[in-house]
Amino acid sequence: MPILHRHLPHMTGQPLSQQQGGLRRLRPGHRAAGMLRELFPEPPEPEPRRVPRGLPVLLRVAVVTLGALVMLARVPGTPAWDGIYAEDLSVFLVQALQHPWHLLVADGGYIELVPRLIAQFASFLPLRDAAAVFAVAGALVTAASALFIFHASAGHVRSPVLRFALALAVVLLPVAQLEIADSGVGAPWYLLLALFWAIVWRPRTRAGMAGAAAIGFLTTASTMMSVVFAPLLLARLIALPRPREHAVTAGWAAGCLLQVPYVTGDLAGAHSRAGHLASPSHVLAFYAHDVVLPALGWHLAWRLQSLAGRDDATLITGAILAAFFLWTLITQRGPARALVAASLVTGFLFTAFGATLSSWVTGLPVTPGGEPGSRYTTLPIFLIDAAAIVAVDSLTRHRQPRLQAIAAVTALIGVLSAGWVTDFRHGGWRSSATRWPPTAAAWLHACQHHPDAVIHEQAGSQANATIPCASLHR
Repeated sequence: MPILHRHLPHMTGQPLSQQQGGLRRLRPGHRAAGMLRELFPEPPEPEPRRVPRGLPVLLRVAVVTLGALVMLARVPGTPAWDGIYAEDLSVFLVQALQHPWHLLVADGGYIELVPRLIAQFASFLPLRDAAAVFAVAGALVTAASALFIFHASAGHVRSPVLRFALALAVVLLPVAQLEIADSGVGAPWYLLLALFWAIVWRPRTRAGMAGAAAIGFLTTASTMMSVVFAPLLLARLIALPRPREHAVTAGWAAGCLLQVPYVTGDLAGAHSRAGHLASPSHVLAFYAHDVVLPALGWHLAWRLQSLAGRDDATLITGAILAAFFLWTLITQRGPARALVAASLVTGFLFTAFGATLSSWVTGLPVTPGGEPGSRYTTLPIFLIDAAAIVAVDSLTRHRQPRLQAIAAVTALIGVLSAGWVTDFRHGGWRSSATRWPPTAAAWLHACQHHPDAVIHEQAGSQANATIPCASLHR
């Protein structure tokens, strides 16, 4: 009876009752995988459009260029292209001039591939252009990450207007000028924003999968903070077991393998960060004061502090965010609720991981012009914005009255814009970068009559870095 056998479970020599019991025991696992799968929805089918060949590429180039120009305009004081910031000078440029193509060199306990690639490129150009190379490269990474997020978020954010707002949240991110804007050393912190969306994205094309893998590898090979995404990648592996779904996982894993020898070597060292961890109470206070409080804007946070005090201002902002996201988690279903939960949890874990290892950031004072460890707050603040955008997009998709949808989108963009406008240009540590033209002129002058000599420069941890004059290009 072939028809009857077609409806029976596969025979394994066990009684039918045992087989059915095993199938029932599998159901909770299937349900869990189904719930996790909501975090990785398929993007909508692209609408067929007749456009001239090459026009989409030109539009993307134009958008990235415009975004980079906006980023360069955000740094006040010394123009971003005239100031070379932090390790861009003291580590990456100096070492690129000393030892060309030595890209896999640890600094701070891990390798930073993207900043070293930027520095290597800068070392081949005229020395006077080095600051501009770092600033423009950092701005381009930011703008390209925003464009990538615009496309990768289509499965979670169907409204083009709200996806545009999500991309703007990258370029206009509050607190960015304090440390990470327009620099090589800051580029990986923007790649982390793109990596989050690469993980929850399901690309349809080989080009998309290659892009996701590249983001996974370059980000992880540039900062070990990307290890915080391991739970999300595990969830992706459970929910989407097919190999073609794991280009980003493969890229992330390859970057981790590249980092392992350097990280383990640092952990075994006498000055390892693992020997000086912050306490949980300090980490929670850092998250509350440095992520929750300025989540709606850096200047707005300081204004609220002046009126209510730091702790009460934190409670006010935290209560507003908690009420909104609790309402979202209760009322929304499917991918929206999954993404909101994943964003908030990932943001907290990211801050906790960074602040625990860099314990000094939890104890130093914060001023309007500087925040120790603000780089650990950029991804969590962005993910709060992203969660809010996804929540409003889900609300407008399930609300029939068009007026209510327009009001919700307008209110959200208004709230986000309050921080974007007030924080567009403000001075931070990035604004106090070393003015590069005088430094470059001094180096070239020292080598002018002795091209085979060396110059000695104070460079970060190197008390007297030796730079061959032959490596300097006029």
